[in-house]
Amino acid sequence: MVDWNALSRRGVLGAGGVAAVAAGATFAWHGAGSARSGRFDSTTFHRGNRAEPDSLDPHLATSQYEYEIVGDMFVGLMTENAAGDPVPGAALGYEASSDGLVYTFHLRPHNWSDGTPVTARDFVYSLRRVLSPKTAAMSAGILYCIRNAQDVNGGRLPPEALGVRAIDDRTLEITFRVEVPYIAQLVTHNATYPVPQHAIEKYGEAWCRPENAVSNGPYVVREWLPNDHILLVKNARFFDAHNAAIERVYYYPTEDYSAALKRFRAGELDMNIGVPSQEIAWVKTALPSALHIAPYLESQYVVFNAVQKPFSDARVRESLSLAIDREVIAAKVLRAGERAAYSFVPPQMPGYPGKAAVRFRSLPMAARIAKAKALLADAGYGPDNPLTFDYNIKNETDPRLVAVALQAMWSEIGAHARIVPSDSKIHYNLLMNQSFAVAEAGWVADYRDAKNFLMWGLAFTKVMNYGSYHNPRFDALMEQADHTVDPLSRGNLMCDAEQIVLDDVALAPVYFAVSRTLVSPAVKGWVDNQINVNRTRFLSLDRSRTV
Repeated sequence: MVDWNALSRRGVLGAGGVAAVAAGATFAWHGAGSARSGRFDSTTFHRGNRAEPDSLDPHLATSQYEYEIVGDMFVGLMTENAAGDPVPGAALGYEASSDGLVYTFHLRPHNWSDGTPVTARDFVYSLRRVLSPKTAAMSAGILYCIRNAQDVNGGRLPPEALGVRAIDDRTLEITFRVEVPYIAQLVTHNATYPVPQHAIEKYGEAWCRPENAVSNGPYVVREWLPNDHILLVKNARFFDAHNAAIERVYYYPTEDYSAALKRFRAGELDMNIGVPSQEIAWVKTALPSALHIAPYLESQYVVFNAVQKPFSDARVRESLSLAIDREVIAAKVLRAGERAAYSFVPPQMPGYPGKAAVRFRSLPMAARIAKAKALLADAGYGPDNPLTFDYNIKNETDPRLVAVALQAMWSEIGAHARIVPSDSKIHYNLLMNQSFAVAEAGWVADYRDAKNFLMWGLAFTKVMNYGSYHNPRFDALMEQADHTVDPLSRGNLMCDAEQIVLDDVALAPVYFAVSRTLVSPAVKGWVDNQINVNRTRFLSLDRSRTV
């Protein structure tokens, strides 16, 4: 077994030089005293946002760090309040038909940032666009619950066949093929955001560049300096602009969490998503009022390319899953309250029984290692023919730490992983194009329902199904759940479907995440929540507040 305490003492899992820096140090917030060209005033907010976005088109956004930005720029039919719960957005309200399949939304009168009125036809255009095969939107599968959406997305039906229509300028009707008990949260998702047809037709793919951008949310993009920052400024035409205290918000890519922590301490960031695991203990002691750790609906896992040899062999996949000591990764590598994962759907998912689990959960670690070695030997691997593969990860602080731990765990069974880091957007492009053998991946709740996690394994979800997993029994159970009204029965069906994914070892769950956010005392209105969404419009700054 790996001596994890020794690794920690050598600094592989420890705080490195942080303790020495912290010893005897006195910490002070410097944001209020900064004098950097007036950018640190009481109406300018500085957000550390993990990684450089690939796109600001809400229909092409694929990652949480893109969702953060486009969620400040656009408002869907519903939106999130300060606590991350769905509240009326572009729509004032809605009602459902007696069979639960037709929803009628009543739009509030409001304009695009260029003054053009937002109408129900904008939503019809936008939903048709996100489901158009030409758009190739990764999130299109989330909307397959709409009537004819899958056939439209597959090019088998024209866009006009989609179950959406504008009754008049302020009345939108959406017809679903199945009931959607998660409707209020579904229409907060960026795949349902309206986009400005008039701007897209004028500027094409350049429509969301700063010089052309039009949005209907509280902010509009003004600058984008790649790998440095994105600046959003308040949209004076937003329907609730008078209640948005922040005038300008800078988003910075902060893949290096240790560097971001230094920037935060220097007052250059008002908040940052991500705290380096090796410095968690120090941050808890030195910055207790700034550290926000909360339950988070996110699963981190290892995904296998199920159509690529040797990982098309379930024995090989299971051997790698067996070798992972999840308790060690949660407690000794990450150390912020993460939990070992033996299932894919997070345990705090509302309305879900959560009974599915990997079959070896009760086996002691030594027995798992022995079984993993036997499976590899049975698959033809051993000392004279070791299993060697690339392990793709995001080039971020915690994925690197976890990858080193996994590499050591896999070496115990005679499997040799070469760690291949990439920038986040490159990494996820590799996953979506199935250009990998084994990779690190994470899934964050788009809406709080187990289906959002389990749709990952449906064959039709295409690019979201990173490993090209397919099992007709799984698909059939998920379809049956879609047509089941009783919440308990629906949850049990999805639980049975999850067990199939785990038995097939389509992925190896590793841990359930917590949100780790650094928030300056100057920030007012921050509310920890399960999806870690805190829209800028609900925040304000009091730069007299210091520690």
